[in-house]
Amino acid sequence: MKQNEEEWVEYKNVMEDVVKRSGLDKNIFYDLRGNHDNFGVPVIGGSLDFYSKYSINGQLGRSGHVNSVTLTLQAGKRKYLFVGLDSTMSVGLRGPTNLFGHPTDQLLAEVDLELSQWDSQPLKPVSKISFGHFPLSFSASSQSGKTLKDIFLKHSLSAYVCGHLHSRFGKNLKRYHLSSHRFLSSQKFFQFNLNQNPSEGSKNCSFGAPPVQEFWEWEMGDWRKTRAMRILAIDRGHVSFADIDFKSGSKKTIILPTFPLDSRFMSTSSSHHEYECEHMLPSSYETVRALVFSVSPIVSVVAKIYDTRYENLDIVVDAPMTNLGDESSRGDLYAVPWNYKAFQDPSADRFWLQIEATDIMGRTTMTELRPFSVNGLHGKVSWTWKEFFVMGCQWEALYYPILWVSLYFLLLILLIPRAFLFFSRKQITYKNVLAAKGFISGVGLVLQELCNVPIAWFGFLGYLFYLILFPWFTGQVFTDGEDKGYMTYMGWAVKSSDNKSNHDYIGSPDVMVVVLPHLIFVVLPAILSSGALAAERVVHRGKFLSVSGKKKDDYSGLDQRSVRYDSRGNRRSKFHFGGHWIRLILLVLCLVICWKHFKNCRALMKAYEMNPLLHFPVYNLGIPLLLVYVIHKTKRN
Repeated sequence: MKQNEEEWVEYKNVMEDVVKRSGLDKNIFYDLRGNHDNFGVPVIGGSLDFYSKYSINGQLGRSGHVNSVTLTLQAGKRKYLFVGLDSTMSVGLRGPTNLFGHPTDQLLAEVDLELSQWDSQPLKPVSKISFGHFPLSFSASSQSGKTLKDIFLKHSLSAYVCGHLHSRFGKNLKRYHLSSHRFLSSQKFFQFNLNQNPSEGSKNCSFGAPPVQEFWEWEMGDWRKTRAMRILAIDRGHVSFADIDFKSGSKKTIILPTFPLDSRFMSTSSSHHEYECEHMLPSSYETVRALVFSVSPIVSVVAKIYDTRYENLDIVVDAPMTNLGDESSRGDLYAVPWNYKAFQDPSADRFWLQIEATDIMGRTTMTELRPFSVNGLHGKVSWTWKEFFVMGCQWEALYYPILWVSLYFLLLILLIPRAFLFFSRKQITYKNVLAAKGFISGVGLVLQELCNVPIAWFGFLGYLFYLILFPWFTGQVFTDGEDKGYMTYMGWAVKSSDNKSNHDYIGSPDVMVVVLPHLIFVVLPAILSSGALAAERVVHRGKFLSVSGKKKDDYSGLDQRSVRYDSRGNRRSKFHFGGHWIRLILLVLCLVICWKHFKNCRALMKAYEMNPLLHFPVYNLGIPLLLVYVIHKTKRN
């Protein structure tokens, strides 16, 4: 959650070893700052900004957020443009409330300028790639409301490559972005499918027709735990990639098919338009191509194409490929001619490609089967729920709606039952619940009985207003441990580096990682559990009286078998409505809530070096004390 210089020294040594072993020029390496590299850094270029001191970019003087990480290559008539960007926070808070990328209007203008540098030469095709740390689902908008997505759509990137999320969320952290002109588009909040279906408009093949605004976002996973690495290639304008998993060990041979493209991850609109209008470069379609990297000489490479029309893998092409590379290349390009028009099909996943390579040691390596579509149709691919959660949700746009819905809901479940009791003489009884046999009546009883424990009810109401009006906690926000800041649901308030002014409400929506889990998984369950404990006591008492037919203090008419005696000789009823199991479940639930709450508090204490009694006593102790009070007040006599 803060900077550790020893780790940075280790990183510097490792990267110097990588440069030395590879024999490559150090200038072609780019290491980009992420949120972990910015944890606890009060000012860029300061004594705690170890990135500027130990990274390759820092050593080479690449101090800008965009400049010096732009690489241009030219091969033939096509140009290639790579633009890297650093959108980390200008004030580096400690984690976990440093989760989002925060591009400024200045940064967006610089990225726009870099991506526009060849727009004055429209007849010369350009492939544009951008790379940064944060996926767009975890990138905030600028002060003027602009986003990186707006810039990338404007330039129709081939791809935006990012990281940040780690592979534990899934291996399919990819997203296809397509411009939408609908005013009330849900894309501001959600994208439910990895792919978006482009509109099937009339085919406009004139050269003056506006290009389709689209781009792919490819998150790639992490090296730290999953040992993931990506090789990305641009082959005559066709962008492809291969993700390699080194967790099981080193790879002797790596194969990257560069054409035909995987139909699941190709720029569907432009590829389909170019093919339909015959604007594509025919020579780029006339061969099947693949890059092969190997530690041993390769003796054969074979391209295999399967037809799944009859739901079987029927091989239709099994052809040896020819090496087109030269001795200066680190990887060899292999190709084999084919009749691409024979593979036109209205289905995007009828034909599947596989490349097989054999080295001089007799080791055979095969790629995974991948569908392709020469006419630019996109294959279907779906997210898992975890992948949708981190890639399909635009969390900056969702934070405040979820926050206020949660707060209003919590206030309403406290205030509506209280108002009902105040203005109406009718009350919900357990008999009403049994007669109605409805969920709503049961919830109504729960919330009504919480109102009948007034100290608890006012306590929860006051706690909610505390969360809205006051700081949640005060802690160390920078690595030096000197300056403290305080956090509210709107963000952090910290002193500026010159100590002359304050930064108010920075780190929003980053604070959502603390705010939303606390409201949804601690406060809401605590209110409902307290009401359930109060309702369980009332139901138990009412059921007991209805069975005994006596007042609660009259046991004389009870069957002696239903009466037991305590250690003092006092008679007590053995009747228990459903036994003790309902109350026991509720007590266990209260323990779980407290465990979850104190676990979160412990993480915050470690992150911001806080004392729970000094720096956040209300936040830390409010919910547990209210639960203890309710448990005491609802105990059975």
